[in-house]
Amino acid sequence: MTAIILCLAAFLVTCLAARRSLVHGLIAVLATGYCYGILRANVINSASHFIFDASLGGLYFVQLWAKQTPEGVKRSATLRAWVATLIGWPIFVCFLPFQTLMVTLVGLRGNIFFLPLCLFGPRMKSHDWHSLSVAVAALNLTALSFGLAEYFLGLERFYPVSAVTAIIYASRDVAGFQFYRIPATFTNAHSYAGTMVFTLPLLIGAWARPAISLVRRFFLLSGIAAAAVGVLLANARIHVVAAAVIALSALLFGNLSARKRAVWCAALVAVGLLALSNDRFQRFLSLGDADAVAERISGSVNRTFLEILTEYPMGNGLGGGGTSIPSFLEGQVVKPVQMESEYARILLEQGVIGLLIWICFVIQFLRSTKFGLGEWAEARRLTWVACATFFATAMIGTGLLTSIPQTALMILGLGWVMTPPEDTRPFSMMDHSFPVEYEAEPV
Repeated sequence: MTAIILCLAAFLVTCLAARRSLVHGLIAVLATGYCYGILRANVINSASHFIFDASLGGLYFVQLWAKQTPEGVKRSATLRAWVATLIGWPIFVCFLPFQTLMVTLVGLRGNIFFLPLCLFGPRMKSHDWHSLSVAVAALNLTALSFGLAEYFLGLERFYPVSAVTAIIYASRDVAGFQFYRIPATFTNAHSYAGTMVFTLPLLIGAWARPAISLVRRFFLLSGIAAAAVGVLLANARIHVVAAAVIALSALLFGNLSARKRAVWCAALVAVGLLALSNDRFQRFLSLGDADAVAERISGSVNRTFLEILTEYPMGNGLGGGGTSIPSFLEGQVVKPVQMESEYARILLEQGVIGLLIWICFVIQFLRSTKFGLGEWAEARRLTWVACATFFATAMIGTGLLTSIPQTALMILGLGWVMTPPEDTRPFSMMDHSFPVEYEAEPV
């Protein structure tokens, strides 16, 4: 009963927030996503798996069909066609008799449920992104407080041992297998780290803006620091790499003033010293083992992909190739096949055609490099870097399209980047000066 009440509350609160504005609805969805993991772990009921879905459904219910300006519709026409294609093919596949009805529906949710968020990115205005960045900074600080509490007090006080938390308690591989990776308030450590990584482009872009108050700038920097420490606490190696790529991109190519560049350098040094001073933050150092990395990549990418392509050209049905299935449905999966690669998962569930559609979509995204010269150009560029990095690393991991709320942030950013900005002037990666209209504003 408690789980059902939480689902209804998530839906109603998000509906009320979304009626106020799109950004308020998105903040409600993200807030639900941030606390989803710890709620699901402590309210053990099949309905608790749908708390976040209820919140996102509330946003769709209010905002998905909201009227747009003719100019906005024209700018996002190509994106809407892609979203329709990415959703349409899995809907067709769900009618193929590969899996049971419930497994197919869960698989369908995992393949399409987040995709409409693509359409919200182009509708966001400058003040919307600023409001979202402040909210995300607050959420990061809240998540960090839980992460530190788990670090010092232990996971058991926050996550009871059960089938729902099995993945958390299976990750005792930190500092010589003495400690667990920290999930904070998320379903697992990878979701925590991935979400923190995807907040970095927005927070760095907001912090780099030339005309915000000192208090807000400090608050945004605190949110960035919380994200960085969160990645270290989670000890997810691939996310450490992604965070490093984003941080170095901001340093080397970012549109930062000399003062901000010095602050950013100091922040990177501080995070590096923190990581090297504590062996509980150093799991990423195993990436230096070339043999282990080569074996990991070959096992995820090359060992069975061609076999899967040959044996399952039309896939194994939605939900039958690696989409996360609730524990109470795992026994219903017909001929479960899994490979630790997001592209293999898409092949297994959507077949060759579905994989080709996604490959074409990724190529279209990689061509979307019109960042403009407005005050959010830096955030758009770093969002492109983050998405490109995760598309590349998806070859050796799964969960890219189902992680809560990481995927929501990613899909929202994809839509934002893939739609040309209203300011379509070219942006140079090496241009470190702000447009003329911002030069006189206080730093």
